[in-house]
Amino acid sequence: MSMNTSLGQFTVKKPQTPPALADLVRELQVERFPHVIGKIKPSDYLHWEQLRHRTPPEGLTHREWWLGIKLLRRGSRRDIPLIDCSGTRFRFLIPDPIPESLHRIDLGMRGFVGLPDQIVENRNRYAVDSRIEEAITSSQLEGATTTRRVAREMLRAGRAPQNRSEQMILNNYRTMQAIAELKDRALTQSLIFDLHRMVTEDILDATSGAGRFRNADESIYVADQTTGDVLHRPPPAEELPDRMQAMCDFANGKTPDGFIHPVLRAIMLHFWLGYDHPFVDGNGRTARALFCWSMLHNGYWLFEFLSISQILREAPASYDRSFLYTETDDNDLTYFILYQLRVIERAVQALRDYIERKTRQFDAIDQVLKSAAFNHRQRALLSHALRHPRHRYTIHGHRNSHNVVYQTARTDLLALQKSGLLDAAKVGKQWIFTPVENLSQKLREM
Repeated sequence: MSMNTSLGQFTVKKPQTPPALADLVRELQVERFPHVIGKIKPSDYLHWEQLRHRTPPEGLTHREWWLGIKLLRRGSRRDIPLIDCSGTRFRFLIPDPIPESLHRIDLGMRGFVGLPDQIVENRNRYAVDSRIEEAITSSQLEGATTTRRVAREMLRAGRAPQNRSEQMILNNYRTMQAIAELKDRALTQSLIFDLHRMVTEDILDATSGAGRFRNADESIYVADQTTGDVLHRPPPAEELPDRMQAMCDFANGKTPDGFIHPVLRAIMLHFWLGYDHPFVDGNGRTARALFCWSMLHNGYWLFEFLSISQILREAPASYDRSFLYTETDDNDLTYFILYQLRVIERAVQALRDYIERKTRQFDAIDQVLKSAAFNHRQRALLSHALRHPRHRYTIHGHRNSHNVVYQTARTDLLALQKSGLLDAAKVGKQWIFTPVENLSQKLREM
């Protein structure tokens, strides 16, 4: 049986493989070496595909420039236990942008300790919003076509999915919920299988593919969907149990010797599972779920509120290209690391902007509600209702949004109805609540 999976629904051109270092050394005259090395200065971490289109330092050819860069990089590389199909290890460097980026991420995590009271009270709601966003965008990276509005309504109302795209989004949402509960467990092959089952429930063509490694007769490869060019062939199926055990040991900090920053370790796990492609489908979603698990496992609690896939979705070709740059240049993970660090920083900033907006909204609504005795869930609903006067609220949806029991959600909505702020009507067996006309005026009158 032959099966084909891809990096996504976008065309990705395979980058040009860099010249072999041995060839560059042979063609350079000995007396030129000092001149070449003297011209190399710290700069952007470029792949040959990028560098060959830029102007080299004065007096150097592109090939000499690349030789100097490669010689400079070789002196500070570090290995990790991941090996390619030929048995060569993957390596990484820590050039100047990486320590500074890690420092900003660490500061960003601590920078949210003193959150406003309204934000702390609505922690569950923000976590739900983040999971919904991550579920939608992670699915869109894999080809899901349902709109955000429809997907949000499905998840908040608890409606059953009506097609494969909606099922994929629901699976991702449930997986993000589960990761928050699984974060304290050590990584095992069993846990990886559990994550895969969750992201692929009811969407695999072959249902037997859920929660197991691909078989030897399932030929999986990554290809450009437009040209058909093969971009990546993962390791043979018979190697997967040993490779996944090595990945678990790495995730749990057993390997390698020496310190690797937890954020870098999480990024490498993301790449590792993507490279090994151990499943017939759902590898990308499982890899991103594994990354989120690793961040939460290592104490980065704020990642429960971040959507990494939302940033990846904005430029999916760059995401795909970061994999290919690593594979085509001596297994240099630095390309993938640098890209993912930029994504994380943008996600942290997006959350900061979101919280600032929400804080301003709460400040405004508090001015309106300051004389009324509403709890934080009711205030959040009223704030939303002021901006969405035709929205329909249900007890089930309110319960899901705030992660509370049914009776608490029912009491919240009935109290708002009794206060004259919501209208209620029974549709079938379900109560539907809608904002009253002139809600803002009624709140001011209260």
